[in-house]
Amino acid sequence: MHADLIIVGAGMVGSTLALALQGAGLSIKLIDAGPLDVQPFALTDPFEPRVSALSAASQRILERVGAWPGIAGRRISPYTDMQVWDGSGTGQIHFSAASVHAEVLGHIVENRVVQDGLLDALKASGSIDLLPNARLERLQQTEHGWSLTLADGQQLGADLVVAADGANSAVRRLAGCATREWDYMHHAIVTSVRCAEPNQQTAWQRFTDDGPLAFLPLQRDEDTHWCSIVWSATEAEAQRLMALDDQAFCQALGRAFEYRLGDVLEADPRLCIPLRQRHAKRYVQPGLALIGDAAHTIHPLAGQGVNLGLLDAAVLAEVLLAAFARDARLGDMRVLTRFERRRMPHNLAMMAAMEGFERLFQADPLPLRWLRNTGLKAMQAMPEAKALFVRQALGLSGDLPVLARV
Repeated sequence: MHADLIIVGAGMVGSTLALALQGAGLSIKLIDAGPLDVQPFALTDPFEPRVSALSAASQRILERVGAWPGIAGRRISPYTDMQVWDGSGTGQIHFSAASVHAEVLGHIVENRVVQDGLLDALKASGSIDLLPNARLERLQQTEHGWSLTLADGQQLGADLVVAADGANSAVRRLAGCATREWDYMHHAIVTSVRCAEPNQQTAWQRFTDDGPLAFLPLQRDEDTHWCSIVWSATEAEAQRLMALDDQAFCQALGRAFEYRLGDVLEADPRLCIPLRQRHAKRYVQPGLALIGDAAHTIHPLAGQGVNLGLLDAAVLAEVLLAAFARDARLGDMRVLTRFERRRMPHNLAMMAAMEGFERLFQADPLPLRWLRNTGLKAMQAMPEAKALFVRQALGLSGDLPVLARV
C-alpha cells in the first residue's frame, strides 16, 4: 500500500501538516498509535493538565486548515498581558497586546481541545487516510522511499515519511537520526488551580530560586479564577511538592507565587514531567523529515514548543506543495533541505534564547542577580524594545509561512 506521503503521529503538529496538504491531489496517510477518537466535551468539564500558549501565528495556521472553529467552540482562554518578575530581586516587566494594537497576546488552550478540533477537521476532510491504533515496528529505506511495518504486520510504503511522533519519536530512532540532548536536572509540575482573585487575562511568571513558576489564565463557564500552572523545580524539590497533600501544596504554591492572585484555593491532580532539551542534528534525510517535538524539544519557559511545531508543519507544507506543483519528488533532498534551511535557524535561536534565560535566572552570584534585575528594569522603561518582543511572541516577524501571515 503506497502513498505519496505518510505522516507518523496525529498529534497537534502532524494533524496540522495533513490538513495543510489536503486537496492538493497528494495521497496522504496519517497514522497514530492511539485510537484517534474525539472526546465528549462539556464547558463544565475539568481542565486537562497539559496546555499550550498558542500565538497569533499559530491561531492563523489553525484557522486556515479549518481546525480553529472546533477549538474555539470548545474552550479557549485569551490573554492580553504578561507579567514577569524576579523573585530574588526587584526587577519586573509588563507586556501588553495593546502596545502593538493587538486584541490579545494569544490563547491558553488545553492540548486535548486543540487535538479534538484538529480531529474534527480531519474527519470532515475526506481526503486524508487515517490509520488509528497503528504502532510502527520497523522502518526500512527502499529504492522508492521508505517501507513501514506496523505492529499488526501491515506494510506501508511512501515517497516521503514525516516524523511527527513526539519527543520520543520512533521514526527518529528507527531511522538512526542523531540528536544533541541534555537534562535540565529539573522537573515541571503541571496542574490547574483555582485562585481567590480573577486571573485578569494575564500570563504571570515568577523566577524563583528553584526555577520559573508560571500561572497561565484559564476560563471555565465564565469563571476566570482558574490558572494552569507550570512549576519548574529541582528533582528533589519536585518530589517533595508532589508528596504534599492538596491543602499543603496550595499553600506552598501561594507562597511561591507571592499571592499575586490571593490564596490558591484548590488544585486538580498534578503531573510531574522531567525536563530535557533535545535537538536533531539534521531535520531531513532522503525521503524523511522531522517536525515538532520529533525534531526539537524546548524548555517550557515561554510556552513556545507547540508554536515552533506548527510553524514547522506550515513551512513543510508550503515546500512540499511547491515541489508537487513542479512535479518534483517530495523525498528529494533538494526539496527537503529548503524546509530545513528555513526552520532550523529559527528553532535554534529560540532554544538558545530560552536556554540563556533559564541559566541567567538560575544563577546565584550577586553580579548576575544584579544584571538580570537591571536588565528587566531597563527593558520595562523601553517601550520600543518591549513592542519588538511582543511582535516576536505573536509570531508577527521573521520568515513566516503563508499560512501564518496576516
